[in-house]
Amino acid sequence: MPNLSLAEAHALAAGAFRRCGASPAAADSTAQALVAAEADGLKGHGLSRVPSYAAQLRTGKVVGDAGVVVTRPRPGLLAIDAGYGFAYPAIDAALAELPELARRQGIAAAGIHRSHHCGAAGLPVETLAEAGCIAILFANTPAAMAPWGGNRAVFGTNPLAFGCPLPGRAPIVIDLALSKVARANIVGAKQRGEAIPEGWAFDAEGRPTTDPAAALDGTMAPLGDAKGTALALMVELLAAGLTGARFAAEAGSFLDPVGDPPGTGQLILAIDASALSPGAPERFAALAAAIEDQDGARLPGSRRFALRARAAQDGLALPDALLAEIAQLG
Repeated sequence: MPNLSLAEAHALAAGAFRRCGASPAAADSTAQALVAAEADGLKGHGLSRVPSYAAQLRTGKVVGDAGVVVTRPRPGLLAIDAGYGFAYPAIDAALAELPELARRQGIAAAGIHRSHHCGAAGLPVETLAEAGCIAILFANTPAAMAPWGGNRAVFGTNPLAFGCPLPGRAPIVIDLALSKVARANIVGAKQRGEAIPEGWAFDAEGRPTTDPAAALDGTMAPLGDAKGTALALMVELLAAGLTGARFAAEAGSFLDPVGDPPGTGQLILAIDASALSPGAPERFAALAAAIEDQDGARLPGSRRFALRARAAQDGLALPDALLAEIAQLG
């Protein structure tokens, strides 16, 4: 089958979501985020998510017609209720207001609760960086990592992302999970019937495993050992404790249609990049140049931008089985 254009991929995913009960706005927002992740080479957050998202729509684990409610408890703060729907419409609501708030106040933040999987966390911070903000996103996810020295999962893989504007060019984008690898990589390995490398995860008994199914029933290895679990605690407190969302151990899975909505949270910070020093963007550019001047070095996010440009030109190559499954949904 020939590659799908980005527009065709969007129509395919959005149509599946609408057939399974999503409102047109939620379907379009979610499809846009998944197609963007797929184009950036982040397949674990891309169109492979459509069947599981659709299954959750059908059982009500994701509320397809949830209305996003935005309130302002303080002048520079947005409190956003995702209504147990997809995270993407709530994130869109935050991105619509944060740049102007940050320009006016110097700094602004949006806390999202009753939310769901936020996908590729680098995409929202990239949008804010393109609007002239330094941006940080914290997201908690269902329990997957034990505290250092423990054996029971109380933290998610808890991604965090950072975006920094550069004058006249694409921003710096850092996007990482606090497990040694993103959980989506293990999900993908299970779907493909492949083993995972040693050191990625532990089984339910706390033993290292290369079996992705055993890994998904066990816990993830943290990035940087004890340092990774300390950062996961920080993200848990910011994304869930501060926003009123569910902690990781209270949240249902993002992957299956069983049980209550996950109800996780996200916290997004936006700082006007020129608020403290008018020359800051040029200083950012000078540091970026010092990195890129070295053979073999590159800025975080640059590989994604190259893959995105190729996808815009050549389209997306998707497995026939996935295309057929999405087309039949609903």
